Amino acid sequence: MSHAHKIKVLFVCIHNSARSQMAEAFLRALGGEEFEAESAGFEPGILNPLAVSTMQEIGIDISHHTPQSVFELFKQGKRYNYVITVCDESSAERCPLFPGAVERIHWSFKDPSLLAGSEEEKRSAIALIREEIRSAVAGFIATHRTRS
Repeated sequence: MSHAHKIKVLFVCIHNSARSQMAEAFLRALGGEEFEAESAGFEPGILNPLAVSTMQEIGIDISHHTPQSVFELFKQGKRYNYVITVCDESSAERCPLFPGAVERIHWSFKDPSLLAGSEEEKRSAIALIREEIRSAVAGFIATHRTRS
């Protein structure tokens, strides 16, 4: 399938440090043939080490990803078919409106940077978030793929 016909998806969260990175990685891993994924944040931070390690556990390496600003992508005139916010509702409203026929989707996942408890508790909590993101992405692919 040619590059031009891929469905372009942008995942957005606050810091582009965990949730949107995981969603981008899953879309690349599960739907790479038909989808093109990017992720960005309102206030790009640094990659969440828990997010990196929980993805490594399932064989996906996001350690080389650099958080980027959604506003930069907007200024560059990037176009997407879907912009999916993966933070809480109130933060999602800060997302700029990209030009073109963009469908906005909102998925609410817990913020991994707010996880409390022991290292072990945080690890199991982020693994749950990871699996929620994985199933949301898988569902998105199933309902949006261009060919059966």
